[in-house]
Amino acid sequence: MSYAADDDTQDFEQREESSNAPVKSRWYAVQVASGCEKRVKTNLEQRIQTLDVAERILQVEIPQTPTVKTLKDGSRKTSEEKVFPGYVLVRMRLVPGQEGELEMDDEAWQVVKNTPNVINFVGAEQKRRYGRGRGHVKPLPLSFSEVERIFKQTTEQAPVVKTYLANGDKIIVLSGAFKDFEGEVIEVSPERSKLKALLSIFGRNTPVELEFNQVQKQG
Repeated sequence: MSYAADDDTQDFEQREESSNAPVKSRWYAVQVASGCEKRVKTNLEQRIQTLDVAERILQVEIPQTPTVKTLKDGSRKTSEEKVFPGYVLVRMRLVPGQEGELEMDDEAWQVVKNTPNVINFVGAEQKRRYGRGRGHVKPLPLSFSEVERIFKQTTEQAPVVKTYLANGDKIIVLSGAFKDFEGEVIEVSPERSKLKALLSIFGRNTPVELEFNQVQKQG
């Protein structure tokens, strides 16, 4: 992900290959139907090419961070976790508006808005001047600091290790010296695929370290 900020306007710039003129653009957040982030990204990228608006809709991204899940058998599965579930980020080229200010191109806005499973841009609701009913949402661009934080998180964050076990869970030991003992998890170490549990040994609660694949969650 490459992006740069204009020191005065904090707009984003991209140099066109055919000229040295900067192209002003901003990132916008688009709310989509739950679980449809990848589908929206794929459909929107296809529509951009089909409708020939690649010079106005420059980028479509789903910010994700690496995640490592520890499974019941102690094995690990690497995957990506969405930073903002239910949202897709779109970088739009800005054009001069009626009052001379840079704003989103209306045709490009329509292309994004009419993509299947897109709900709306994130922005401020503009009330109708006359009559009743809801107005329309005026898309508001993300600030430079927001964009920098989001993409820095996706590129620099160490993988988050997750497990299906948590403190307080009731478990039963499946193998080893404490097979068939029941206990309660008091500490989880996903990076080591181990946990500590209080087991009743000779009538006393004793902390015991176990492998994830040695136990099974109860309940």
